[in-house]
Amino acid sequence: MKIAYALALGVALLAGCRREDGQAPVPATTLQLSFGAGALVLNPSGYAPLTARLTFTSRQSGQLRLVVHGRHGTASDLTQQFTDEGTAHDVPILGLYPDYANAVSVQLVNLDGQLLADTTLTIQTPPLPPNMPTSLVTTAPAGSALGGDFTLVSNFSATDPQMPLIVDNYGDIRWLLDYRTLPELAQLSYDCGISRLRNGNYCFGNKSTSQLYEVDVYGAIVNRWTMTGYTFHHELYEKPDGNFLATVNKIGSTHPDGTATNQDYVVEVDRHANRVVQEWDLKQSLDENRHALEADPADWFHGNAVLYDPSDNTIIVSGRHQGVVKLTYDNRVKWLLAPHRGWGTNHQGQSLSQLALTPLSAAGQVIADTAVVNGSANAPDFEWNWYQHSVQLMPNGDLLLFDNGTNRNFIRNASAHYSRAVVYRIDPAARTVQQVWTYGKERGAQTFSSIVSRVQYLPAVNHLLFCPGYQVPNATGTGGKIIELEYASKQVLFEMQLTPTNGFAFHRAQRESIYP
Repeated sequence: MKIAYALALGVALLAGCRREDGQAPVPATTLQLSFGAGALVLNPSGYAPLTARLTFTSRQSGQLRLVVHGRHGTASDLTQQFTDEGTAHDVPILGLYPDYANAVSVQLVNLDGQLLADTTLTIQTPPLPPNMPTSLVTTAPAGSALGGDFTLVSNFSATDPQMPLIVDNYGDIRWLLDYRTLPELAQLSYDCGISRLRNGNYCFGNKSTSQLYEVDVYGAIVNRWTMTGYTFHHELYEKPDGNFLATVNKIGSTHPDGTATNQDYVVEVDRHANRVVQEWDLKQSLDENRHALEADPADWFHGNAVLYDPSDNTIIVSGRHQGVVKLTYDNRVKWLLAPHRGWGTNHQGQSLSQLALTPLSAAGQVIADTAVVNGSANAPDFEWNWYQHSVQLMPNGDLLLFDNGTNRNFIRNASAHYSRAVVYRIDPAARTVQQVWTYGKERGAQTFSSIVSRVQYLPAVNHLLFCPGYQVPNATGTGGKIIELEYASKQVLFEMQLTPTNGFAFHRAQRESIYP
């Protein structure tokens, strides 16, 4: 629902006094900005209740700068500088607090940043929708020393529809999408969740409609893509060329005996032509009869993540019930990252056991212990990935993933569990793998998540985000944790708990700014 505010701005001109936001004194010649009725619209799309749109014409030419004043002092202020040089201005106001009279400074500045005109708005927002997670910051935020002030959470605490949100480092929700009033997305089920495109918009797939969506910061649909013959599940990934990779089911897919399969295809969607241009049938490249981890013949692979590797024009796919595989564009296996137990031959005649990576010790020596190689035991400096999620390439080409640890070493109903963030160094020519970094085992059950979850490397600060998302023990129940730590020392710098009523906090959480 659109709510327009007629703004009665009776703010006196400021002359040479220091501003409340701590910025430089305002020159005596500073003018007051004025807006007509309808210039400010709260929640312009109807689906993003913590956003507003400001549209007006200024008497002077300049650029807008917004300051959403924080509830925790000036360190929590959100400042956004736009590049809208001129007199016509149309900008989003993001990062509003829910159920709150938000103070927002609107400033017109010149190219040197000098203040030309300004005023302060008060924007009253509605309360949060039902079933939002509560959050608790257990480590005080360290400001700019962290990898960001905000985290994008693919929230699972609500169903029909699922509602993504952005939370700040103080535990306040500052942005969300609520599609309850939009029939097309009223049953949104995005699984791995939402991510930001390079153009600043967001994208996600919807299992309920099997379409892919691009939406703007207000939640308005900008584009949609249809994958004829396929249904969406789990992951949508933007390639460098703008095309999408998606994990999908193929309608009518079967094993040779005619029984149905699911979650065992990846496709590439041409973003401009709106059609599937490439298909990877994982039954052809892998061993559909391998059931070393799970016995389910239909969901034998369970693809839950995919990425593109530009170094050799390949894709890397995570299958919860198999491991991680690197595939060429003609669907040939380059390597397998998984315990060696149970690999046979694929339908292309490749011996998959020969393509499984050989583990190395920290000293670079081949680990010959067959129990470690096959996965029934761990070495002091090497463990395989178990039911992993969230694969990511590090800047140096190493592979980072969330090792959930479910049924680790093939032990079901073990008395102790742990999940890890782990970095592997892979030599594709020698087909070897070395564990070079890990965190989480020392936390034990405190950060164990049997499914979902996310890891993210933050190169600007050399930090790592470790985010277990499902039924993680918290101070007030179960849910997820968002943990940022120094990569070098593994010192925890920030930790937040999200506790929904259903214990399912999120599929993924990642550092992301509110403004593009």
